[in-house]
Amino acid sequence: MLLVIDVGNTNTVIGIFKGQHLVDTWRIRSVKNITCDEFNILLSGLFAGSSIDSGRIKKTVVSSVVPSLTAVIDSLCRKYLNTAPYVVDAGSAAGFLKLLYDNPLEIGADRIANTVAAYDKYKTSLIIIDFGTATTFDAVSEKGEYLGGAISPGIMISSEALFSRAARLPRIELSTPPDKAIGTDTAGSMKSGILFGYAGLVDGIVKRIVMEMKSQPEIIATGGLAGVISDLSETIKKVEQNLTLEGLRIIGSSI
Repeated sequence: MLLVIDVGNTNTVIGIFKGQHLVDTWRIRSVKNITCDEFNILLSGLFAGSSIDSGRIKKTVVSSVVPSLTAVIDSLCRKYLNTAPYVVDAGSAAGFLKLLYDNPLEIGADRIANTVAAYDKYKTSLIIIDFGTATTFDAVSEKGEYLGGAISPGIMISSEALFSRAARLPRIELSTPPDKAIGTDTAGSMKSGILFGYAGLVDGIVKRIVMEMKSQPEIIATGGLAGVISDLSETIKKVEQNLTLEGLRIIGSSI
């Protein structure tokens, strides 16, 4: 079996593959000061709940934007899984994508995994939008060239700034789309402003990227709030919730 781990600034997503089949996934908080032993206790509990035998894990592939957690996972794999993890970087795109970024080393490992998975599946020009701590937009040509993209503050970062700076505005639930644009109470008005506003941001950036690509790319979304924003967006056509994990699997199959 293959263990894949996508470490983000806010959440870490863990998956187990048997061949091409995704057996199970888990989403946990990214605790930057966790120890190797603590992480193993957490992982062992997740595995036990799904009747997964860690002894059958033959390979681990990691994408991470948190260096301290990369080191923790490296120690965990060596100590408890008897294997060194493969950590995705720009070099991992070789054989899958041609990186046209000015400095490929600046591309996040999760963005590499997303574009590898999306191009492997669709084999056409693409814009991949990942709703994480930051929202990233990645453009891929029909020939499999990674063209670059855009990065904007994530929905939760933007919302937290509003909650923390405006004393009378409450924190609200953003996991479902608003019923209408005209809110009739404070919570409804905030939900409308945040989610419709963010959908407008997404559509605006996508339309500009499409103009520059001079093609008709598939628009794919992934990440925590992808489903919510896709319901409000005019441009997002498909949601692939496990895109990053699939990319890690594909990269893992080549090493």
